Amino acid sequence: MSFEQLNGKLSFITEKFAEVRELLDEHRKSDLEREPYKLKYAAIDLLKEIELNLNNTINNEQEEKDKNVAMLLLAITHLNRGILHADTEELKAAEEQFMKCIDLLRGRELEPEGVLPVLATLNQLGIIWSQWSQPAKAKAFLDRAEQIYKDFTDTKNSCCDPIDLISNFGIVDTKEGLSTKHVLEKIHTLTLYYLAQVYGALKNHHKSAVYCHITLRRQLEQNEVIQDLDYIEWALNAATLSQYFMENEGFTQARHHLVAAYYILEKYENMMKEKKNETDSEVAAAEYERFKHRSADVARCWAKYGILLLSLSKQRLIQKAEKDETDSSDTRDSQLNSKSEKDSEKSFDDLKFDILMDDIKPFVNQITDTYLLDFNDARPVFLNIQKWLDQAKAYYTLDNHASDYVEIIQDISQAYKYLSFFEESEDRQAKMHKRRIDILEATVKELNPQYYKTACRQIWMELSETYSDILDIKLDRLRISEDKADPHALIKINHLAKSAIKNFQLFLDSLENNSTDARTVTFPHDLVQPALGAYFQMGRLYNKIITLDKSIQLQNTQNSINAYRFVIDYCETHPEAAEIMKQELNLCKEIVNLLPMKVNKLRQELLEQ
Repeated sequence: MSFEQLNGKLSFITEKFAEVRELLDEHRKSDLEREPYKLKYAAIDLLKEIELNLNNTINNEQEEKDKNVAMLLLAITHLNRGILHADTEELKAAEEQFMKCIDLLRGRELEPEGVLPVLATLNQLGIIWSQWSQPAKAKAFLDRAEQIYKDFTDTKNSCCDPIDLISNFGIVDTKEGLSTKHVLEKIHTLTLYYLAQVYGALKNHHKSAVYCHITLRRQLEQNEVIQDLDYIEWALNAATLSQYFMENEGFTQARHHLVAAYYILEKYENMMKEKKNETDSEVAAAEYERFKHRSADVARCWAKYGILLLSLSKQRLIQKAEKDETDSSDTRDSQLNSKSEKDSEKSFDDLKFDILMDDIKPFVNQITDTYLLDFNDARPVFLNIQKWLDQAKAYYTLDNHASDYVEIIQDISQAYKYLSFFEESEDRQAKMHKRRIDILEATVKELNPQYYKTACRQIWMELSETYSDILDIKLDRLRISEDKADPHALIKINHLAKSAIKNFQLFLDSLENNSTDARTVTFPHDLVQPALGAYFQMGRLYNKIITLDKSIQLQNTQNSINAYRFVIDYCETHPEAAEIMKQELNLCKEIVNLLPMKVNKLRQELLEQ
């Protein structure tokens, strides 16, 4: 239905809709900080005039054809009013207008004139009920939109293309020259996008991921014709979605989405270079800054992929080593079969971007999507992680993005940690841990604990654990060494133990309500495990210090008892902590019963000197 086809009696409507558009065009160009909704309210008033005129036409019109046209236009008017009310944050008024639109078009959802406004309105209702934190209600509207689209496009039922009254009489921007089929496809893509958000709110993460992927795939396919893709946003969304797949051991799909994100960003960078001389310099600079920002984010997603692959491969090898090889193989096979049967409806296999398959083929094999078995498998993954995190650091600098920079440094540390598991040489393992210490200490020195308290706490804990890891390596070597009195080795061991204790103490000192008396302190729930874990580890570390001086031995043993006793006392006064620290608590009790004998022996030896 075009303007020319409208009955002359409705010419008033076309003029008023034109005025509405002019007001909204002016709104987009104007700076209305004091009265941000002034022009939108004026547009609403015009739509009220249109509504009144159309109601009069419907009530007085004798011609059924003109009456039907007037009802369709009235539905469009309610849709437009609803959108403007939503824009002005009047959600209840918006919902009322959308429901009026739906009521007017009831029974006409599959007609060429009705399908587009119905789908657009159902999408809007989905948005509103999501904003009202009613995802189930939102899903009902969006499910209905999805079904109407399927019914309309069903080849058995579809007799003709939709008629785009929204573009002629709507306030929603649509690309000039867009076919009605493409308008339909764009509206349906929005339905799928909103469904992805709703499923996420409903905690159905698998379906949310599926709908996210379908949305991304459709955007790529539609861009072949419409060419309105936001390349940077698309790449970021694809990379973000990869995190869900890899966290559910779908490394093939995660890698596919990351490679697609990388390819799209590369393509966009080439497009920016080609248009460099055609684009305003400030606009180009802003867009290039956005490109660098999101490229760094995609690089971080790649790094997360590699780190998780290292981590899960380590877990898998440890579990395998703990079981008899034959039993392990049988159990694993049965687990895989049962998982396949259980999760068949949650398969990721079809979630690919077919349109990109040939383009991304050269990039796919830069990193594996299978579990790692040894150092030769792990090293290329680690090197890729380093490359990606170096790229991320180039944007997220310590001076400009301290929190993100710290997270990147922690990722680098974790990558070294997992790589060390695959390294058989203890010397090289220790060097990897030493590298972790160097980068973590260099970072924490630059941070003000007052402003970056959480980050400093995390680094102090990780430094303690890393010093402890090297200490264990050195102690194991000392046990099998023929020269157990090597002074250099003993100095090194004591330095490692004291450095670990020092960082645990820095963490504990940062807790505002820390006290040496466990019965007078209560840690926040999220800090109970790390705080008590620090005391437990300090108790262990004081006993690792090697010295021939009996008085220092006595002092270290007493410090060890005090640390273990703190855990016991805290758990006695905080029963919930006893459950959290169940295993460590039992060990603390056993050790505290044994160490006093050592204390008495040392005291006796000191008296005899």
